[in-house]
Amino acid sequence: MKLSGYTPRNAVDGLIHFPILECWNPVTKCVSIAADVNGRRVLCRIPETVLKKRFDAVDGGPTAQVSANRRVIEAAATGLIQKKAFAADGMIDIRLEDFG
Repeated sequence: MKLSGYTPRNAVDGLIHFPILECWNPVTKCVSIAADVNGRRVLCRIPETVLKKRFDAVDGGPTAQVSANRRVIEAAATGLIQKKAFAADGMIDIRLEDFG
């Protein structure tokens, strides 16, 4: 008996998926976005200083900047994930020079 129409994504489809989620960390002054990579969750961090230098100011703070520029940020994160440019803690740090 099938109870729902939900089918989970193939965990090994090779694609990188980005759920619509951004979190502000006031201690590190970074916004984090999540990436799903082959069934594994990877956090990608963007420092507030990078957001200010790369993007125009948006009302609502750093998380609003990430929402407004999500495609560009996801492209930078995808490139770093594909290069396996993980930090020592297993996260991806997006720097200013990572934006093409």
